[in-house]
Order: sequence, then structure tokens, then C-alpha cells
Amino acid sequence: MTSDESRRLYDRALSVLAGGVNSSVRATMPYPFFVQKGDGGHVVDADGNRYLDYVNGYGPLLYGHSPPEEVQAAVQKHSSQGPMYGAPTEIEVEHAEFVARHVPSVEMLRFVNSGTEATVSAVRLARGYTGRDKIVVMQGGYHGAQESTLVEGEGDHVHPSTRGIPQEFAQHTIPVPFNDTEAIIEVFQEHGDDIAAVLTEPILGNKGIVMPVDGYHETLRDLCDDFGSLLVFDEVITGFRVGGLQCAQGKFGVTPDVTTFGKIIGGGFPVGAIGGRAEIIEQFSPSGPVFQSGTFSGHPVTMAAGHAYLQYAAEHDVYEHVNALGEQLREGLTEICREQAPEYTVVGTDSMFKVLFTRDAPDEFEGHCDAGCTQREDCPRYELCPKTGADVAACDTERWERVFWQQMKEQGVFLTANQYESQFVSYAHTEDDIEETLDAYREAL
Repeated sequence: MTSDESRRLYDRALSVLAGGVNSSVRATMPYPFFVQKGDGGHVVDADGNRYLDYVNGYGPLLYGHSPPEEVQAAVQKHSSQGPMYGAPTEIEVEHAEFVARHVPSVEMLRFVNSGTEATVSAVRLARGYTGRDKIVVMQGGYHGAQESTLVEGEGDHVHPSTRGIPQEFAQHTIPVPFNDTEAIIEVFQEHGDDIAAVLTEPILGNKGIVMPVDGYHETLRDLCDDFGSLLVFDEVITGFRVGGLQCAQGKFGVTPDVTTFGKIIGGGFPVGAIGGRAEIIEQFSPSGPVFQSGTFSGHPVTMAAGHAYLQYAAEHDVYEHVNALGEQLREGLTEICREQAPEYTVVGTDSMFKVLFTRDAPDEFEGHCDAGCTQREDCPRYELCPKTGADVAACDTERWERVFWQQMKEQGVFLTANQYESQFVSYAHTEDDIEETLDAYREAL
């Protein structure tokens, strides 16, 4: 496997792009391979190397690189009519109607241009609606590149997690450990009357895929109801990936007040959205006092792609296919880890998966979760399975990135660049692809 052309392109990129990339996670060691094209469940790089693709654009590509003809036709139709107008179009109404019909929390929407923009807007909306300033977030959760959530620490000792954010921003954000019921109750007891919202991913999807323990989301729902705070689910990753058209909130049976979307809802094009109860979403300008606007919001090509994406899923066996492949892959990975690396933990649900390089093995495997950790209390691994972002950070992340990822790449399998981000099965993958992938894991582990 040669990489001369990718190395040459990276050398050029270093002269004109910060770090040689336009998103930091793409800067793999020692340099990234440059993709020339996608082909079904694969990508082909600039040197002609072909990889099974489980990155799928970090989640948006439910159909891999071969979207259904209906999707391609919708994109071509709307792009040929003009790139954008600065005026409303019928397709954005149709897309909003579809989402509102299927997602439990959504009565009304505002489309934006990225997951980050969606969560920024949701935080502003929560503060505007409640008249409060404090936002509770989960340690290890990710809500985009925004000042209100790039915060780390505990209690009164919090600070921005990156340079460029004033310390004052962190004073209004309260990070708590995911899955820690006692911690969130204590926070509400101390700050409840000042909390505008709890912002959480239903599943930590950017920190190793951590499922909620039984009753955790119900506790968040009850606390928000008791104190008049909003429960905001960030479904940028899980939206229309976990739980099918009802999203993760439908799978878990907990309905938030506000939901943020991205990735799949735009059919592979840049997108974000904020949905929720009408009385809340109507607080956005021009119907309400919370300013929100954007030149490219509701872009007709994106709306057409997203609508056709979801419409096709509603009429075909898309979720049955990808979820069955995801289960096949996680079951195979569980068996491989049991034999070769019993300390490692297989995680994921539906079409999401990952192997976490945890450090401690259970004493026995009888009754083990057989297709990814579900945080089941009677599982022999329950006390060892990561339950917080800190637990995932304690894994052998250096080995994952510097050794394992490279070995998988050499075998023609493209995984997300570090141990944290989720990996995804697509509709373009086949059972043979899964078996090929499992063979690569056997060799790499």
C-alpha cells in the first residue's frame, strides 16, 4: 500500500491550511490519506488504495457513498434550479413536516447549517425562554465548537477547555459526569433555580459510545420538570441513526423539550436543526425575542437531500439492514475480544460500534452483553464498563491511535481517527464486508 500522493498533498496543505486540515480530527499520524472518491461502502484515496469505510463522514452517510437514486435525483433537481435564493422554498416546509411527524419531541423546527450552530442556538434559546443563565453539560459530551460547552472541571473549579474562550463563559456552565445520578441531583439542589437547561447526548457518541444506565434520562426529565429547566437532547450523532425515524429519544422513551440535529437530517450536506415544542421554538425571531438567523439556513439542496434521505428510509428496510449488520459486527467483535483481548470492551447500538481499549478484564464471561455494552447490571463486566467520559479517557488511547488504527488502515479498513468518535455501518455495507472487517480486527488485535 503506497501513500506517495497523499504525502505530497499533505505537504502542500501544510502551506495553506492550518495543520494541513480543515477539521482537527482528520490529522491522523503521521499524515492523513487524501480521499479521491467514495464508492458504496468504500473510499478510494489519492494513491488508489481502497478502504472499507466506517467513518461515513463522521455519521451523515447513512447510505454510504451510493445514495439511492431518489436522493440523487432530488439533489440534481434542486441544484440545477439555482444554488440558493435568500427566500423560503417549499422543500424546507416538506422536510420540517416529515421530521415533526416522526420525532416525538418535535412540533416545530428551525433549520441551520451545522450541528455546532444548532447547539449554539439551542443554548441561547433555553436561556431566552427560561430567563436563566446556567447550562448543565456532561463531562465528555460534545456539542460542537461553541463557548458555552467547551468547558471542563467540576463544581466551582471549571474553566474553558481551549484557549480563546474567556473564563467568564465557563462560570455559567456546570459539567457533571454522565450516568451519575447523585451528582446531577446535587447540582439541581444547589443551582436548580438558575439552570436554564440540561444539555446531553442521549448516548455519548464522541467519547467512546457510552450508553445511559437504567433510569438516568428519566432522572434528568424529572429534575427539569421539577425545577422548570429545559431538557435538551443533542441528537446530532444519534438523530435518525439510533432508534430509526424516532431517533434515540424514541428508543429510550424519554421526550426532551428541545432536540438538536445535524448529519443525517441533511442527507450528507452541511446542516443543523433545532426542534421542540412549538411554544419554545417560537421564541426564535421573528416570532419571538431570541435572535437567530443564517444566510444558508434551509438551503434547498440540503433540504431536498435530507428529505429524500429520510423518505427513502421510511419506505424501505434501511434501518433493519444497517442495524442487523451493526449487531453482526458487534457480536463478532465481542467474540474476538473474549479470545484475544478480554480486557477490551465492545460498545455501540443500532449501526454504531467501537472497541474501547479498557484495561481490566472481568473474572468470567457467562451472561456477557453479546452485541455491545448495554449497561446491564447483571452483566459480569458491568462494574468495569465505561460509564462516563473520564472512564473512556482512562482507556489505552495511545495504543488505539498509534498502533491499532494504523494496522487497520494497512488492512484496508478506515476507522475514525482516535478512540473517542463513533464508527458507523452504512446501508451500502454487506455481510461479506462485515466478515472482512472482523478478519482485520482479528489480525490487528
